[in-house]
Amino acid sequence: MIRLLSYIGLLIGILILTLLIFWQGFTEIFGLLFESGFSLLFLPIVWMPSLIVAVISWYQLFPNKIVPQFKELFLALWVGRAINTILPVATIGGEIAKARLLIFWGRPAITVSASVLVDKTVQALALIPWAIIGISLLIYLAVDNKLAMLLMLGTLILGLGIAGFIFFQRTGIFSLFANIIGKFHTADSWDEITLKASDVDKSVNEIYGNKKKFIVSILWRTLGLILQTSEVWLACYLLGHPINLIEAIMLKSLTSIITDLAFIIPNGYGVQEGGYLVLGVLIGLTPEFSLALSLATRIRELIIDIPGLLYWQHIEVKYFRRK
Repeated sequence: MIRLLSYIGLLIGILILTLLIFWQGFTEIFGLLFESGFSLLFLPIVWMPSLIVAVISWYQLFPNKIVPQFKELFLALWVGRAINTILPVATIGGEIAKARLLIFWGRPAITVSASVLVDKTVQALALIPWAIIGISLLIYLAVDNKLAMLLMLGTLILGLGIAGFIFFQRTGIFSLFANIIGKFHTADSWDEITLKASDVDKSVNEIYGNKKKFIVSILWRTLGLILQTSEVWLACYLLGHPINLIEAIMLKSLTSIITDLAFIIPNGYGVQEGGYLVLGVLIGLTPEFSLALSLATRIRELIIDIPGLLYWQHIEVKYFRRK
């Protein structure tokens, strides 16, 4: 069902993106991009520190004695992010791939599974302070208080959803699903699967029990989101319409929140562009410039995410042949 919704979301997103581009002028938008030329290739470079910070955040969620190597975490996170960005997997498939790669490389499956589940929660929780920063700057700039109120409401709903997600994790979500499926599954091995699910739930609670490391992980993730502002600031400069740091943070924060709230649309196609269009106008950007800015930030998908998918396929093929 989720996969079907993701495919439908992908079609809707591409349709919205296409309509926005032709509505505002294909020639004008791509003219801005071509005028900047190869200088836009610097954008993925300034974005990379946020990926490194995300690795440090995930690092906090492992027991001290079972922490994977930094290289392994970096490669797994790179692949997971590429899958969630490019493929219609409702931002879940990448998390599964992250766990699968670490398990390939000999890390304990129970510990890895628990860390990936909590890391997904950390990613969501980091959006709360990130949204508050963006909304506060929107109010500070006094450009649209009604929009700020709507975004505050969306952030509140997001927070309640995350709180519910954490509650189910703390009460043993893996064991619950295993027991439900077990009622309809007669295989002798299912008791063992249920037992392993209980172990994962125990590991999840141990991670949450270390509140200091959990909070530090959220702070690192939030820092990573803030660092992504450099991509927007530099893109505006290279496209010929510099903006100040406050405007860049507000623009990046709120477009990110809008895109993440519409998670069912893969990679926020059309949604991200709509966000830049609405928010860009508020700080004096023309509609065609806002769309060009959004497309410029997608260059990293070509430079970073597509190679991530290719690396993932290389690992899977290598594992299949060895098996």
